[in-house]
Amino acid sequence: MTSASLIITGYERRLAIVTAALRTGPELSEDAARDLAVRVLAALDHIPETIR
Repeated sequence: MTSASLIITGYERRLAIVTAALRTGPELSEDAARDLAVRVLAALDHIPETIR
């Protein structure tokens, strides 16, 4: 019998960090914070690394 291992990607870790940061500020639901976090990470991913 094998157990399924949980694999958490780097993106999922970053998403969790940004979601948690957004939840500490204004009153946002978990879903709203996650949706906003996806947008934030998409914007950050389009900034060249030399500028970040």
